[in-house]
Amino acid sequence: MSAQPESGYRGRIAPSPTGFLHLGHARTFWTAQMRARECGGTLVLRIEDLDRERCRPEFCAAIVEDLRWCGFAWQEGPDMGGNFAPYRQSERSYLDAWEILRARGFIYPCTCSRRDVRAALGAPHEQRGAVIFDDEPMYPGTCRPALGTIADAATPAGVNWRFRVPDGERLSFFDERLAEQRATAGVDFGDFVIWRRDNIPAYQLAVVADDAAMRITEVVRGEDLLTSTFRQLLIYRALGLTPPRWFHCPLVLDEKGERLAKRNDALSLRTLRERGATPEAIREGWI
Repeated sequence: MSAQPESGYRGRIAPSPTGFLHLGHARTFWTAQMRARECGGTLVLRIEDLDRERCRPEFCAAIVEDLRWCGFAWQEGPDMGGNFAPYRQSERSYLDAWEILRARGFIYPCTCSRRDVRAALGAPHEQRGAVIFDDEPMYPGTCRPALGTIADAATPAGVNWRFRVPDGERLSFFDERLAEQRATAGVDFGDFVIWRRDNIPAYQLAVVADDAAMRITEVVRGEDLLTSTFRQLLIYRALGLTPPRWFHCPLVLDEKGERLAKRNDALSLRTLRERGATPEAIREGWI
């Protein structure tokens, strides 16, 4: 393992092995790497592989290979270890965080599926072209208990668990690129899932737990996750944790003006490499 930088800055890149990395991932990750380097800090590679149905071993291997080829270098990760291992979410435990939130009354069990929520709202999910935007729909409160209710459960398995947002509370955070960001809980977003009925922690809880445990000081990611930041700030507060700084990057769009998805195979690093593109050509204009 390489020597650790002396700076207290700790950034991370956190791909999911559900497909090959595309240009959008690479550009956002490159920003994360450059900010870590400019601060003389540490860059962490974390593999977010909690989705057992979609994550595949071949994509895990491709992540490391493609990032190395593109010019990335990290100081901690699943391929080299570090002081905050393991660096694969599938090897970490999130039950302590769930139990704290349950015992403090911040979460409640919910039997509603995503389809149930959309049906209750009376509107289909947002769709542009062939891309479904997977932001969590506003929850109508079907299973929401009375304020102050603490669910009695020894395990989270079998139902969804939702975080109860403080309705009407105005939230804000400073983004290092976009400046002050504001949202109102219960208006701009509603109660959200932190644990899935198939006994897998949801994205919102897992990234908070991991970033806190790995002492990440700044999160660099795409601006499509701005609303998720407000959700995560509520989790940080509920767990008594200090949140990192935030930097949300502009999205890379395709020829139709849509954000890139892993279905855009023509713009994956793997395909571009096979077609003879060089890392230097791919990174041109990124800095």
